[in-house]
Amino acid sequence: MVILNPAVEADRQAEIVDRLRATVEQATGKIVGVDEWGKRKLAYEIAGHNEGLYSVVTFTATPQTVAEVERVLRITDDVVRFMTVRLDGSTAQGPRTGHHVAG
Repeated sequence: MVILNPAVEADRQAEIVDRLRATVEQATGKIVGVDEWGKRKLAYEIAGHNEGLYSVVTFTATPQTVAEVERVLRITDDVVRFMTVRLDGSTAQGPRTGHHVAG
């Protein structure tokens, strides 16, 4: 799940998701689905924002690819927050969250 700055234009949102897709596919991963949830109210204020643009990207990848995806999201200015979750039933380590404050 990726939460973007609510002021981001649709073109920029698509660019960020495309970059995520390219990062996964370059490392022989596979995008299973992209679900755009749109603008939603945040449970609490993050970096001065009360809303965010939510996108859920489901993909298969190696641990190294997941680390690279997280690195890319961490350095992308318009990403307010992201969370990586393993969906195959193994949740021993729990979700990995990225706290990124644009500024």
